Amino acid sequence: MSDAFEAHDGPGSGDGDAPGNGGGGLGRPPRIPLPRASVEDGGQPLPAPADLPPVPLELPHDVLKSLLGAWALAACSTAESLAVEVHLGDCGACADEARRLREAVGLLHQPESLDLDPGLRTRVLESCLDRRPPRIPLPSWAAPYDAETARLDALLQDIGDAEWHAPVRLRWFDGAAPATRRTTVAGVIAHLLSVDGLVALGLDDPLGEVPGQGPAGRTEAFWQGSHFPPTRAVRVPWREQSHQLVQTVSFTGGGAGRLGVSYGDFALPLHDAMLDRAFECWVHAEDIAEAVDYPYGPPAPKHLHKMIDLAARMLPEALAARRRAGLASPGQVPHLVPAGAPGRSLRLEIEGNGGGQWLIPLDSPGAVGSEDFEVAHVALDDVEFCRLAAGHVPPEEAAAGQLGDRAAIRDVLFAAASLSRM
Repeated sequence: MSDAFEAHDGPGSGDGDAPGNGGGGLGRPPRIPLPRASVEDGGQPLPAPADLPPVPLELPHDVLKSLLGAWALAACSTAESLAVEVHLGDCGACADEARRLREAVGLLHQPESLDLDPGLRTRVLESCLDRRPPRIPLPSWAAPYDAETARLDALLQDIGDAEWHAPVRLRWFDGAAPATRRTTVAGVIAHLLSVDGLVALGLDDPLGEVPGQGPAGRTEAFWQGSHFPPTRAVRVPWREQSHQLVQTVSFTGGGAGRLGVSYGDFALPLHDAMLDRAFECWVHAEDIAEAVDYPYGPPAPKHLHKMIDLAARMLPEALAARRRAGLASPGQVPHLVPAGAPGRSLRLEIEGNGGGQWLIPLDSPGAVGSEDFEVAHVALDDVEFCRLAAGHVPPEEAAAGQLGDRAAIRDVLFAAASLSRM
């Protein structure tokens, strides 16, 4: 009883309460242990949980294999992911399966654009036609128009509703100075729709009963005749008209290319008119692509060559028209040359995949270009020449290599720019 009583004595009971004795008697260990010191009270930092090495789960092979799909999608918990990754270091079959699943997930999260290569359609069609020719082949002179309308339609399919109202500035050269006209993306398609109607070959005219007008007049009539500004709805009639036009020239055969197409103040054979429409389609597609910040390349080289050839063949008549208007020099010798006779000539060298060389008669549209009468040589890049012919590059600023008669070179560059129109 005495010992038990002493164990419950208060702080002032006896000499055994000396400091450090913990409440026990003198020379005896304390009956009640002191409180254990906490890490929080000692001012020391707690160990970070991340510093502790994770312990992988012990899972059977079948369970780990079933988790591979979730692991590839990053849908596993941390412990499950660790268990799978440890297992992949030991199991070659599961490691191969995990690699294939990760590659499949990469296809689901494609970081690059899924837009098809604009040239894919042409390559697929060429491959198909090489294996099985069409029963009704498309004339070669209509192929550039078919390709360029398809490329433009792919561009239009990718743009949003608001971009149809993006401002576009049409540019051309009116013979003496650059000219511009402001419209929208939808307005450009309305312009193509109205001018393509000139070569519609008996199809319904998109303007209805409209007096014979040139490209600019038809476009202004279409714009002013609409109750509202053109919207993306104009794409459907434009694409349907282009399809019908390609189908019609295919059914009529290659002989239809000699039919005349009137542009108002001048006319072209149908095969040249189709090239002209392909060229305009490409030029205005670039206008639209620039307005909506869309990458757009030049036509296929063989189509680009046909377009350049058309412009080169039109240059003698353009030179004569400028001379009649007093805008070109008559030359150092009399410029009247009998039709079919050789006359002063300029060598037009177009570099690039779509290029070539042409001898341009300078004195008369009916004259024949001749190396013996060559007085000048001009060299331009193929796309640069096309932009000059579209009126997008002023003649004075064309990046051209020049050699020979400066006046003749200037006349040809200005004549090339005057081929453009709205």
